[in-house]
Amino acid sequence: MSAIPGTFRLCTVCTEQGCCAVICEDRVRTLRDAGAARVSAVPGIGPVRADLAGYIDHTLLKPDATADDVRRLCAEARRYSFATVCVNPVWVGLCAGELRGTTVGVCSVVGFPFGMHRSNVKAFETSRVVELGACEVDMVIPVGALRSGDDDAVLDDIRAVVSAAARRAAVKVILETAYLNDAEKTRAARLAKSAGAAFVKTSTGFGPAGATVEDIRLLRSVIGPAMGVKAAGGIRDTETARRMVAAGADRIGASASVKIVGGGE
Repeated sequence: MSAIPGTFRLCTVCTEQGCCAVICEDRVRTLRDAGAARVSAVPGIGPVRADLAGYIDHTLLKPDATADDVRRLCAEARRYSFATVCVNPVWVGLCAGELRGTTVGVCSVVGFPFGMHRSNVKAFETSRVVELGACEVDMVIPVGALRSGDDDAVLDDIRAVVSAAARRAAVKVILETAYLNDAEKTRAARLAKSAGAAFVKTSTGFGPAGATVEDIRLLRSVIGPAMGVKAAGGIRDTETARRMVAAGADRIGASASVKIVGGGE
């Protein structure tokens, strides 16, 4: 989630072999020692980092999820050392208790899933989930305002959540990219950066489509290395997760997390 000082791309010769980050292990080590925080490669060529679990927000956002389902989510997150569990606000306190003393964080969604709450409501919701133990907040922008050209409203909306988080939690801004063209995605990503968010995120998982490699590349090119990119929606297997990371994703939102880290296709 922290700023990424530099990204280096490996040579095209090795990428033809199908697993450049593995074949070029010595080159990767040299670049890392020189200060690179990420070494990228063309999509689909194998792991950029061996441990996919550390990229994953283990997600359960179904409206019919029970307390036992949430406890099971937390147990899986502890077992596999996922980055966070991502849950609806009502479950934040339970997750914080279940995960106390572990390296797994608690992420909550805000203004979810449509982003059409008033900004002050999103800000209050943010304050409350942070008080309950969330260290990350995934907010949904008002997509209709963006598509209407009201960038000021979108910027103010994101700023309200970032301000409410008050540096106690990292804010990820969900763009719901399936509703947007590339120009709109670019504007939205720039607004998130201007508002002080920590990440841009592709999707809620409740829209008409989820993350694509092309969107990850686009968002990374727009925001540069100083922010994170979270790929979410439709990521259900190891290869897809690896492709997202290779394209520039720092975080993966998935409910099929156990399958992903287990190598399931």
